[in-house]
Amino acid sequence: MNFIETEIKGVFIIEPKVFNDARGYFFEAWKQSEFEANIGHVDFIQDNESKSSYGVLRGLHYQKGEFAQAKLVRVIKGRVLDVAVDVRKSSPTFGKHVMVELSEDNKRQFFIPRGFAHGFLVLSEEAIFTYKVDNVYAPQAEAGVCWNDPVLDIKWPIDPKEVLTSEKDLQQPLLKDAVVFD
Repeated sequence: MNFIETEIKGVFIIEPKVFNDARGYFFEAWKQSEFEANIGHVDFIQDNESKSSYGVLRGLHYQKGEFAQAKLVRVIKGRVLDVAVDVRKSSPTFGKHVMVELSEDNKRQFFIPRGFAHGFLVLSEEAIFTYKVDNVYAPQAEAGVCWNDPVLDIKWPIDPKEVLTSEKDLQQPLLKDAVVFD
């Protein structure tokens, strides 16, 4: 695996070594020893999966306090634009984001540490998205930032009128009003 640290410290793009032949392909999607050697120890405790159609935007979500989560995400089918936003007030990159395309073709993974809001936009007809998390889901700790906050300046590549999102995500605060990490 190739571990690529992004312009925001602690956020990584992971490119697996894919072996293709006439039968199809094979790759190691997760190898704890390589992950720890390149990123560090993370106790992933749960795998989640979602299915979404074109234009669905999920995010920008995170959990606060003791329920904060690190995530390792990838796409099994389709193509998404994945975004991590630094919501650590004391960070020199507070409010900055990293964007990466994840697809069934490139097989990239994206590691998002605790202290980041996360979201993705589906660019294909359908996408199956999977992620490992290192903490349980806690509805009382849910937080988020508005996906189209102009201060974040995220360049989503579709017309905002085509975006399909939840009512909850439409109600997320701007970064300046959000509950963030210290």
